[in-house]
This record gives sequence, structure tokens and C-alpha cells, in this order.
Amino acid sequence: MTIQVLETSLPEIKLIEPQVFGDARGFFYESFNAREFAQLTGVDTPFVQDNHSRSAKGVLRGLHYQIEHAQGKLVRVVAGEVFDVVVDIRRSSPNFGKWEGIRLSAENKRQLWVPPGFAHGFLVVSESAEFLYKTTDYWYPAHERSIVWNDPDLAIEWPLDGTPTVAAKDAAGQLFSNAEVYA
Repeated sequence: MTIQVLETSLPEIKLIEPQVFGDARGFFYESFNAREFAQLTGVDTPFVQDNHSRSAKGVLRGLHYQIEHAQGKLVRVVAGEVFDVVVDIRRSSPNFGKWEGIRLSAENKRQLWVPPGFAHGFLVVSESAEFLYKTTDYWYPAHERSIVWNDPDLAIEWPLDGTPTVAAKDAAGQLFSNAEVYA
């Protein structure tokens, strides 16, 4: 096996650590293998879209989700470091409203599986970061939703160094108590 799958405090969220082969020339690792991913995570789903973002230190993106055409996301950082956050927004879940935060970086090469039913966001903690997402459904702007990053009910412990830079749509995000969520 070329990956190890670690459990998190939210059972559906999987932290994936690849086996990295390094020597004086540099390194090599298999960043995705559909067969191995399905075997080790129990998730056998096609990925239909790849996204790549670059952000400066202090940029906070999220907490995003699509209320219809819910997306599963396999995320990783290829330059820099982020504090990645997922929130369970499935009303029927025993973990409804709970969050998990994990550092992803180019150095640790970790990936995070975020299944449908979770809001997702990240804060850039390095000078800049490049972030990759593999998604299980396409982006539908009409169905995109945002929960405000500093919602008091969620009480996410972001490792902030000052006030984050957020997009207007994220600043206008809904409070968790008013957000459209999954059944």
C-alpha cells in the first residue's frame, strides 16, 4: 500500500498519509490511486472536477458547501500550509455541528477526504499556499452556500494571527443556526 488512512474525531473524515520515496534527487509519491483509495477508505466514487487555488497568508476560504449536488472533496496542499476545517452539517448525524481542524502542508503531504454533508474551509498559515481539490460533483453556483467562518455556535478555534482576509460572500455567510443543512 502506498497510503495510510487515519481516523479523525469525525468518523467519515479520513486523513490520508501517502508513502513518500525520497533521496538526494528529491521525492516521489502517488498522490491518487482510485483502487487503493476505495479499498482503504470504503469510498468508491468518481471524481469529476479538479480545482486549484492560491492564497496569501491570512486568507480564510469557507465554510462552503452545495445544498444540492453535494460535493465530496479530496483536498491537499502542494505549496505552503493551511489549517483545514470540516463541519458536519447533517441534521441526522450524532456529530451535527461538530468540527475537525487539521494542518495540511506541502511538507506533510497529507490529504483529507471530506464527504458530502460537510461544510469545508481553510485558513492559510504560511506566507502563501496552493490548495488542490478533487470533487465528486460539479460546481453549481446556484446551490453554493456559506456558513460564516466565525460562527459562535461552532466556535472553531482558527489559529489566527490578526483578522483574516475573506471574500464578500464568506463575510456574508449564514450563521449555523440559520443555514440550510442536510437532513
